[in-house]
Amino acid sequence: MKYALNNTSETAGEKKISLWKGIKKLSPLVDGEQTSLLTALVSVLINSGLTIAAPILVGHAVDNYIVTRRYHGVIVYSAILLAIYAGMLISGFIQTRIMGGVGQRILFRLRGKLFDRIQGLPVAFFNQNKAGDLISRINNDTDKLNQFFSRSLVQFVGNIFIIIGAGIAMLVVNHRLGIGALLPALGLLVLTRLTSAWIKRKNKHSLQTLGALSGEIQESLENFRVIVAFNRRNYFRERFIEVNEKNYSAAIWAGIANNTYVPIFGFVSNLGTLIVITYGLTLISRGELTIGIMISYLAYVSRFYDPLRQMASIWSDLQTALAAWERISQILEMKSNLVIIEDKTERDESKLMSFHNVNFSYETGKNILKDVSFELEQSKIYALVGPTGGGKSTTASLMARLYDPTTGKVLLHGKDIRSFTPDELASKIGFILQDPFLFSGTVRDNIVYGNEKYQKIKSKDLAAVLEEEGLSTLLERFDQGLDTKVSASASSISLGQKQLIAFIRAVLRHPELIILDEATANIDTITEKLLDDILGSLPKATTIVVIAHRLNTIESADQILFINDGLITPAGSLKDAISMLEHNARNS
Repeated sequence: MKYALNNTSETAGEKKISLWKGIKKLSPLVDGEQTSLLTALVSVLINSGLTIAAPILVGHAVDNYIVTRRYHGVIVYSAILLAIYAGMLISGFIQTRIMGGVGQRILFRLRGKLFDRIQGLPVAFFNQNKAGDLISRINNDTDKLNQFFSRSLVQFVGNIFIIIGAGIAMLVVNHRLGIGALLPALGLLVLTRLTSAWIKRKNKHSLQTLGALSGEIQESLENFRVIVAFNRRNYFRERFIEVNEKNYSAAIWAGIANNTYVPIFGFVSNLGTLIVITYGLTLISRGELTIGIMISYLAYVSRFYDPLRQMASIWSDLQTALAAWERISQILEMKSNLVIIEDKTERDESKLMSFHNVNFSYETGKNILKDVSFELEQSKIYALVGPTGGGKSTTASLMARLYDPTTGKVLLHGKDIRSFTPDELASKIGFILQDPFLFSGTVRDNIVYGNEKYQKIKSKDLAAVLEEEGLSTLLERFDQGLDTKVSASASSISLGQKQLIAFIRAVLRHPELIILDEATANIDTITEKLLDDILGSLPKATTIVVIAHRLNTIESADQILFINDGLITPAGSLKDAISMLEHNARNS
């Protein structure tokens, strides 16, 4: 199954989306926030109503009290206006406070939901996507949505009410002057409809290039020791410059797109004001308009066009939020192909694992395993040998159900392995990789990770358990034993020590099947002998599968399987396996 996220630079033929449809598309994010939104909406309505009421009161005071020099009325109206402005201040504070909380809660839930979904996706997903891009989607893209909900959404709703109210007020006071003032706004409506898809594309491209930049940084820092060792600084510097330039160019275009409306809206606002002043003065000279109404009208023009000017920024925020939501939705809509199925076959404890006509291919489509069938019996040691790329690690991954066969079946205790839950598989199968992953913390934290039995046990008691299991000798390789600090990159310990931790972690589970994928490649021969002794002391029913290039590590194998070109052939003795490897090397 293809899990590669869409990271094309620009989506051809992208559909235009209206403002209302855009907000409706984001509406699932506010589930559970209805009470807060309703309170914020009431505050917005109050704020908008007070904003619309103020200019007409100013005009009335000018015509009836200032012109006539009735100063008592001026004081009364001043007090009323002061109360209105105080109400606007309080209602504005309430809506900002509420929506700030809504935005943060949406951000919190969305990041949690994203992370949970990513955690539930199979290994194939991580093979096909860069970690840096995923981090960018979780951090940067979700923050774009937070900014829209906490700042732009309520501002948008409030501006809509103010624009409608101011427009109606202008038409009611003087419809001819109102029509003249509103005419320039029609051009803005046409402009936004023509350019919205373009703005969204530019913002989406900017977010994608930012994800690529994060991926490049993450890859470079993660492999910095290798870069230094092979003196590849210039190579990675050039790669960084390339992706940085792409992000710079995309960010510039996104900035241009987002700010396109600002000067245009300013021009239209000034044009509307000019029309009102020119036509209004003409009406005043004819005696058809009073000075007070003219002042009110200029205030309404400002009330109408200032929110429109703000809408330019809000519109850009919406397009950015929609682009971010598309990238986030790609992950949320993905489902793991490693589903748990029902298998009513009786479990057969006498059988461990068997492959039946298994074919497997990665997303490239090339068959890695071709109609493979074999069985693993309990209490035996199996060795998988073969050339690089022959399919050894793929076979081991299918055993641990990191992937499912393209066709065919893998059976565990006679039942389809897909019928077991992840917890059941983790308890039955231990997988030790050549370069195992460790978590930041201590050696103890990494040993008991995912092991409910020892999760809450004291370090003193855990040390006693390791002594009983014959694992305490391995702890001597760590300066502070169980309390030795470990970072996620494990830069504080050697690769061999990482493998020791992974080995202890797996053995403590007492799995029925242990898979060692080049697990002793970075361990000295003395420690390797110690690990062999520990494996030898495991319960007799434990089955061991060893993948190794060093032939001395498979001398004790009960059966050797030669894997090459997608086919698995019993190799017989170690001598036969060596012969098959040499024959393959000569013909390759």
